[in-house]
Amino acid sequence: MNTAAPPVEPHVMSTYARLPITLTHGRGCRVWDSAGREYLDALAGIAVNTLGHAHPRLVRALQEQIGQLIHISNYYHHPWTEPLAAALCERAGLDKVFFCSSGLEANEAALKLARKFGRDKGVERPQIVVYERAFHGRSLATLSATGNPKVQAGFEPLVEGFIRVPINDLEALRAATAGNPNVVAVFFEAIQGEGGVYPLEPDYIAAVRALCDEHDWLLMIDEVQCGMGRTGKWFAHQWAGVRPDVMPLAKGLGSGVPVGAVVAGPRAAHIFQPGNHGTTFGGNPLAMRAGLETIRIMEDEGLLDNAARVGTHLHTQLWAALHGVPGVREIRGKGLMIGIELDRPCGVLMQRCADAGLLLSVTAERVIRLVPPLILSTAEADEIVAKLVPQVRAFLDETAA
Repeated sequence: MNTAAPPVEPHVMSTYARLPITLTHGRGCRVWDSAGREYLDALAGIAVNTLGHAHPRLVRALQEQIGQLIHISNYYHHPWTEPLAAALCERAGLDKVFFCSSGLEANEAALKLARKFGRDKGVERPQIVVYERAFHGRSLATLSATGNPKVQAGFEPLVEGFIRVPINDLEALRAATAGNPNVVAVFFEAIQGEGGVYPLEPDYIAAVRALCDEHDWLLMIDEVQCGMGRTGKWFAHQWAGVRPDVMPLAKGLGSGVPVGAVVAGPRAAHIFQPGNHGTTFGGNPLAMRAGLETIRIMEDEGLLDNAARVGTHLHTQLWAALHGVPGVREIRGKGLMIGIELDRPCGVLMQRCADAGLLLSVTAERVIRLVPPLILSTAEADEIVAKLVPQVRAFLDETAA
């Protein structure tokens, strides 16, 4: 058991309940701490480290870029913005990209797009449909779109203009918007991440696409956590065979370098004009190089197929080991985005699994979240199961009523 005292950080705000672990370096799906302990990383910086740690091709590209340009103002062009934008548009079947630095920024930009879309149509008080359990960020606007009262508490009054509905319930969506001329967009995660790894059903996504077309609403799909190949397709909504009008991205796009993006189709691509929106760090040369190199490596190494294949194997092995175990409610997800829901709060499993050499997270209090790098091998998936299952079983036995 790791009994190390937490590092002293007297000048850092207490916004995170960190484990007493100081990570110093990594390679592939492994990381090491300051005491030399090795961990299998099944968290990947919360779905960020697409290529794992210290991927040699990414390291070389970033080293080269650091020696050339790290950052310039958006007043000027540089060689990497358009190639990355084109790569994203090609894979999404969309038209234009706005680059920023995080998922929060991307979602904030999406909300602004929706409002301006409505205002340009003459809607004075635009409203956006959002979802229960959703998580879109922690700015005041994205926090207001989020469906978690706990993270909203203390920051009221929230931003107005949101209508909240449950996922996968088309009749609830129809009822909540019936006769309302102020609705301008529907905004959801293809798979809710922070909310507990809840996938939206492909048929539901397709039905919402049709409803948006019927009413001239924007379909906005948050792919910040579930996008960039994590489910076995470039973007999780592609399993439903639809295209959104607005798609925020971040997390895995730069494989660790902060990159955010809003990819837009023809109904939304021309809404922003000079002066409507901007960012200081978004689109800088280092970030764009990281995003483009990440995409190239993903394709060269077949990581979408790997995510689908190894993810299916991992899900199957977890099901075989935990299905029917008292206290295990559900195992869900797609590709390398898996949630194991228990019937009780299980936050202590983060430390217990770390003590066993496995990094993961617990979200929505009761859901063990696995979002490892997309380079994960079948043998490493088996190792996740071997390290995780005994900890889950022991925890459930100890906390049984």
